[in-house]
Amino acid sequence: MAMHVSSACFSVFSHRRVHKIRAVASENVTTEDDKVKLGGSDLKVTKLGIGAWSWGDTSYWNNFEWDDRKMKAAKSAFDVSVDAGITFFDTAEVYGSRASFGAINSETLLGRFVKERKEKDPGVEVAIATKFAALPWRLGRQSVITALKDSLGRLGVSSVELYQLHWPGIWGNEGYLDGLGDAVEQGLVKAVGVSNYSERRLREAHKKLQKRGIPLASNQVNYSLIYRAPEEKGVKSTCDELGITLIAYSPIAQGALTGKYTPENPPTGPRRQIYTPEFLTRLQPLLNRIKEIGEKYSKTNTQVVLNWLIAQDNVVPIPGAKNAEQAAEFAGALGWKLDNEEVAELRSLATEIRPVTGFPVENL
Repeated sequence: MAMHVSSACFSVFSHRRVHKIRAVASENVTTEDDKVKLGGSDLKVTKLGIGAWSWGDTSYWNNFEWDDRKMKAAKSAFDVSVDAGITFFDTAEVYGSRASFGAINSETLLGRFVKERKEKDPGVEVAIATKFAALPWRLGRQSVITALKDSLGRLGVSSVELYQLHWPGIWGNEGYLDGLGDAVEQGLVKAVGVSNYSERRLREAHKKLQKRGIPLASNQVNYSLIYRAPEEKGVKSTCDELGITLIAYSPIAQGALTGKYTPENPPTGPRRQIYTPEFLTRLQPLLNRIKEIGEKYSKTNTQVVLNWLIAQDNVVPIPGAKNAEQAAEFAGALGWKLDNEEVAELRSLATEIRPVTGFPVENL
């Protein structure tokens, strides 16, 4: 009985807390003018999206556990984001506790959240982006269509706004790009993109799709103030040159740029191997300056570093939101802008920090 009463009290508290968060988030509601076109496609999305990598995941996030409480927190993150006008959500078939074939899957959760929201608000429009996994046994263009249809089934929709190749395959890339083109022509997607593509791969993909009259809308890569490999390896400039939008995942460096972690309190799990106490010690001067700039605008570290990415132009950051508080904070990155001097100063300070290791396939 005591547990029942305690649970009920928690439920009331949670409801009030989420209601308050939604009220704060609603102050940052975006409009159609706040959306941007993805590359040369006709698809328009909000200037900031939400990544759903952590939803249902037990291999990297959530301390290797997923339960009903975390599911409800993810649902609140989704609702608060939509309340704030952020309607672009990125997922993938391999995100989830049992990868692409598990019962608890990011796509399944996102599809459920969208359906429940539309039942309450039929007029809401959500842009869904998901990804094809270039697994070794997947060959040919039909493998892309088959995987896409499986994703559509998990999402519970007949089409998605953006479909991306999650990483370049060891082989079969020509067929994968053909599959993207087929998906567009079959009306299964509105736009297509790639992810973790190098400059060379990016040019090849753009050229191949262009021959079919299909624009390559985006390249989703790891990009943040302290991970600027897209700038250093020509990916960002190539995106700008070819009219391809850069979608930035891990834009707050998986939490390292929020100021939440210190040398004495590093992150847990696999991230601890990347953002070590030694690295966090070197990061402190930059974090201190981010905080000072944030105080000028009444913004948090997180909002400053997200705004830094938005200020690069042709960049759409997609931070991962695990709960309502994070979603509301992300919304606060919109509606204002760092000045050019601050953007340059932060980049200069960040160059003094040895970059972390990225996703190896970026170099394929």
